[in-house]
Amino acid sequence: MLIDFFFHLRDGGVAVSTREYLTLLEALRARLASASIDDFYVLARTCLVKDETLYDKFDRAFASYFRGVTALPGLDADIPEDWLRAAQRRHLSDAERARLDKLGWDKLMDTFRERLAEQKERHAGGSRWIGTGGSSPFGHGGDHPEGIRVGGDSAGNRTAVKVWEQREYRNLDGDVELGTRNIKVALRRLRRFARDGAPDELDLDGTIAGTARNAGWLDLKLRAQRRNHVKVLLFVDVGGSMDEHVRVCDELFSAARCAFQDLEHFYFHNCLYDHVWRDNRRRASARQPLRELMRGYGADYRVVVVGDATMSPWEIVQPGGSVEYANDEAGAVWLQRVLETWRRAIWLNPAVEASWDYHQSIQIVRTIFGGRMYPLTLDGLARGMRQLGK
Repeated sequence: MLIDFFFHLRDGGVAVSTREYLTLLEALRARLASASIDDFYVLARTCLVKDETLYDKFDRAFASYFRGVTALPGLDADIPEDWLRAAQRRHLSDAERARLDKLGWDKLMDTFRERLAEQKERHAGGSRWIGTGGSSPFGHGGDHPEGIRVGGDSAGNRTAVKVWEQREYRNLDGDVELGTRNIKVALRRLRRFARDGAPDELDLDGTIAGTARNAGWLDLKLRAQRRNHVKVLLFVDVGGSMDEHVRVCDELFSAARCAFQDLEHFYFHNCLYDHVWRDNRRRASARQPLRELMRGYGADYRVVVVGDATMSPWEIVQPGGSVEYANDEAGAVWLQRVLETWRRAIWLNPAVEASWDYHQSIQIVRTIFGGRMYPLTLDGLARGMRQLGK
């Protein structure tokens, strides 16, 4: 089985050597992984991947090869404690969820501070304390229409208005080629060609005309290459609900790098605030103030913001509303500053357009952008590029 896995990784673009494969076999023989497929994944990635930039390719190859596999044969299996805890999670019906109180921003924050001061032990399955499962607005793994997620993974309800944890996101893959051809065609609608730089391209028409004027003696003419001089600032939302749209964002990012010579990209989470970052692995230590970008990139730049705009409305309209930190100014203030700095700006939304009317946050962002929100489809890209070209 693992021989085929070895070749599957190589076919997926992960350069795995025989030595690394033998290292994995030695680790398995030493029983460094349990029967859990998750433990085997961590062990295999540690042994086989030399460069962390290949993690995403490894993840895709691993997922496709071991699809449906839950345990490795020949190893004793234990039921993970996390599985047992997950079984305790409450899943509320729409009617039950509607009966739960939404505290509102100020009361939610005040109540959370009170719970932190009062709570002395771990809780699970309740409706009041910070804990796991249950219907409390504080904790993780439970179900509440508006709360603060503390530690642990999301239960998938996407209702947290604040997240108290350090989260890791990955950079977009600029080498993705599958599915990008049509996107490149759509992006070509935004073109402003000019010639500059060193004359390193043969000017055939000029050479012919010069040779003719020179009575047949060759008069070689060179010219600068013709390039697309449109300058683009790309802001991409990562993490959370955007995990569902990683593939199409990879394709857009790869196509944009080919279409625009002057392309600068930055990442953010949910809404633009006072800082962004270039590398998700260093997003906590290498942040770039948005004000510096506004001063450093001229008004001739076109701005493309990519995100599903699916978040708590508080994240946009409330100071301190960011799920990750206490922002001094509301996201709406920063979005308006972006539009005042760069007049030609659009928002591309990978979420299905038919669902936009059901999310208050999408309606708020759409209003701030003056209706210049387009779906991340070929038709939406074409309309967005026409808007930026005006």
